[in-house]
Amino acid sequence: MSLSIRNQLPGTVTAVTPGEAMATVRVRLSGGQDITAAITRDAADDLSPAAGTAVRVLVKSTEVSLATGRAEGLSIRNRLPGTVTAVTAGPAMASVRVAVEGAELTAAITAEAAEDLGLAVGTPVVALVKSTEVSLATV
Repeated sequence: MSLSIRNQLPGTVTAVTPGEAMATVRVRLSGGQDITAAITRDAADDLSPAAGTAVRVLVKSTEVSLATGRAEGLSIRNRLPGTVTAVTAGPAMASVRVAVEGAELTAAITAEAAEDLGLAVGTPVVALVKSTEVSLATV
């Protein structure tokens, strides 16, 4: 199956916390970073993720936010430090590629935000993704 989701990162499940309606799944990415996915209980039952399960972390580029400073005081747990490798800006939107340890992410942000942040190749950033915007696929 081919997907239009640009951000597809390999990882391994390290922990699963089931809840009544949702479950959180902690994944260690190949670069060593941890990322959390909040998925429905039904999805967790279907995928049956357990520690050691190989998965692919899927995040739409429109769900990746970028910060150029420390990201403190936020409820967003998934914070991946990286460096901008490319910026392609149009009149309304910009596509920003970010190298994170062991992978690359793409963020789709407004051109105005890219300009305000002064994003250019080499700019250090933190990619932010809410756990509810992370999907998982078994490999």
